[in-house]
Amino acid sequence: MSASLLDIETKRKLREMNATDLLTAIDTQDPVVSAGLAFEDRLRMAVDEAYSSFTHSKVTGLIRRAGLRYPNADLRRIDLLEERGLDRSLLSHLGSCQFVTRQQNVVFQGFTGSGKSYLGCALAKRACEHRIRAHYMRMPDLEEAWTAAQEQTGGAGKFLRKYAAFTLLVIDEWLLDRPTESMRGMLLELMERRYGETSTVFCTQYQQKDWHQRLGAGVHADAIMDRIVHNTLWIETGTYNMREHTAAQT
Repeated sequence: MSASLLDIETKRKLREMNATDLLTAIDTQDPVVSAGLAFEDRLRMAVDEAYSSFTHSKVTGLIRRAGLRYPNADLRRIDLLEERGLDRSLLSHLGSCQFVTRQQNVVFQGFTGSGKSYLGCALAKRACEHRIRAHYMRMPDLEEAWTAAQEQTGGAGKFLRKYAAFTLLVIDEWLLDRPTESMRGMLLELMERRYGETSTVFCTQYQQKDWHQRLGAGVHADAIMDRIVHNTLWIETGTYNMREHTAAQT
């Protein structure tokens, strides 16, 4: 199983089968460590090493494509200042990503600067580490993308299929601006497609009691909220300004 036992043709076949990670693991296997091992053990070591490399590459790609505002955000390193009132056990539960398996939603609600965006990105990154396809989007950017999509033939359908397909979708600055009628119609269709199939994270300044009015207070508002609020974990991020706190520490 050492590199000397793999001829050029065998290596070529491994590369052609996209088994480069396995080939690298075999080539770099320590002959001193593997000399006294049975073939099965040496193969297992090589496969374990190749799988670790494959998983790392997969996760790195998922994180890169998620479009995170804070790509270095880490749910395990959240500053749990007493003033924030964040629940460590709840964050740990979120980190397990069981809520995604259960198709639950999450709302991070709090004042400006309270860390909502960071938490949303940290949660999306944790999902990527679980090899879950996640995506981060600010609501103003989502509206801009929706406007552009409508100008293209078949663009609206393509837009909805794209954003409905993410297993975890983080919408930051939720309801920062009151959505237009067109946007409300899109949100209803998007939430309908995601309901019971995927999970959505909302980062917002507005409490649930304010959502209906922000959504236009009509039938669209009723329908959109009906597809969000009944299966959602609500997390208050408080009033403590983490931007000011971070700036004071530097």
